[in-house]
Amino acid sequence: MAHNPTNPPHDKQSIDNLKTSGFERRLSIAKTSLNIGRRWAGNSVSNLFLDKDAKARRNQEFMESQAHYLAEELGKLKGSVVKIGQMLALYGEHILPPEITRALQTLNDDTATLRWERIEQNLRRILGDKLNDLDIDPNPIGTASLAQVHRATIRETGEQIVLKVQYPGVADAIDSDLALFKRLLKVSNIVPQTRALDAWFEEIRDLLHHEVDYEAEAATTERFYERLKNDPRYVVPKINRHYSSPRLLCMTFESGVPVTSKEVQELSHERRNQVGQAAIEIMMQEIFVWGEMQTDPNFGNYLVRLGQNGEMDQLVLLDFGAIRTFDAALLTIARNLLTAGYYHDHTTMMAAMSGYDFFDTMSPKVKSDVASLFLLATEPFSDPEKNKDIPADCLDDQQRYVWANSQLHSRISAAATKAMQSFEFNLPPKEFMFISRKFIGAYTFLTVIDAYTDSQKLVKIFI
Repeated sequence: MAHNPTNPPHDKQSIDNLKTSGFERRLSIAKTSLNIGRRWAGNSVSNLFLDKDAKARRNQEFMESQAHYLAEELGKLKGSVVKIGQMLALYGEHILPPEITRALQTLNDDTATLRWERIEQNLRRILGDKLNDLDIDPNPIGTASLAQVHRATIRETGEQIVLKVQYPGVADAIDSDLALFKRLLKVSNIVPQTRALDAWFEEIRDLLHHEVDYEAEAATTERFYERLKNDPRYVVPKINRHYSSPRLLCMTFESGVPVTSKEVQELSHERRNQVGQAAIEIMMQEIFVWGEMQTDPNFGNYLVRLGQNGEMDQLVLLDFGAIRTFDAALLTIARNLLTAGYYHDHTTMMAAMSGYDFFDTMSPKVKSDVASLFLLATEPFSDPEKNKDIPADCLDDQQRYVWANSQLHSRISAAATKAMQSFEFNLPPKEFMFISRKFIGAYTFLTVIDAYTDSQKLVKIFI
């Protein structure tokens, strides 16, 4: 959730209250479903007198409008319904119509804001008289499904801070939201109803309950602050405990520009390379050193602080709520997969997959296909001398990986589609889903800023 003062979301729809009771949310979903049904009926009647091509165009336009209507209504609900929608946007491109996937992706940053009067009431209830210490901008500088962020000044000291204010009632609605969404999946048959899916929902439940616990997030932010305080490439906000609570997080305001901003795009290529290298290195540290990973790749969780007068550009890391820890066994397998990817060896990759139930239950053919998928996914981390499959335009004259030329995400998607067509394929284990989510975000980040990265620097220290 970006602390970005330059583009506050003033123009977003503002709502008076959140529908946080189970009844209200069920009623809202039911009304949305009814409206969608009426639209489908109307569209079918309209199509009766159209030729085949016109009907196809009309259906395409209709699906787009329906998808955006659904995303807009989900955005009004906020809470974990939106968080689940965000996850489906990341994982659902092979199992959902592309129009639905694209619309769900807008839930990352296009949710409605809660009116300041309701936020102020909530802050008064949490802070009491301490609220009088603060001069708070009523316009949020960041919004998300579970909270919104307001910039403030401590009147006595002039210190600039931000307040991450959790929407009232969302924590209590998590379990009913999950049940609601799961029923929706069952009715629509969007994904196979398997034990893996049940395990994934349990993981989402745990993650969401953790994400609304701001005392836990404060502790995590403080750990990352200590880990990175001496690394000039990164900035982590400092927690202010005096104005924090289990439902309110106060931290220093950290300036920066969005990853997608014109200012970042106009940096010299070497400066963008340094930012990209820092972004991918922090992910590697999280997975292979700390075993504790921020799983939400939303660009709003990062800013770039531009260096002045020759100073280093810095990556500002925000929002440590969606943290997932991994056990030593999984980290060993992940390290082995990375090693096999670096040497670009199919036999080694097959061996690295052994000892994990998800892989061990696959037939040799499917396991071989998945190993090939992993070799493709680890292409940016492979030794160019060993991997002759890297497209020629994906390496510069220093053998650095050229992300913007790679079309890696679409190539991985095509390979994954092939793997998913197997009747043996089940939803991947929850651990791999969160790791893949992080990698997808990092790949997109590096492609957007057109970074070149050095696989030797990235991987050698971990294998």
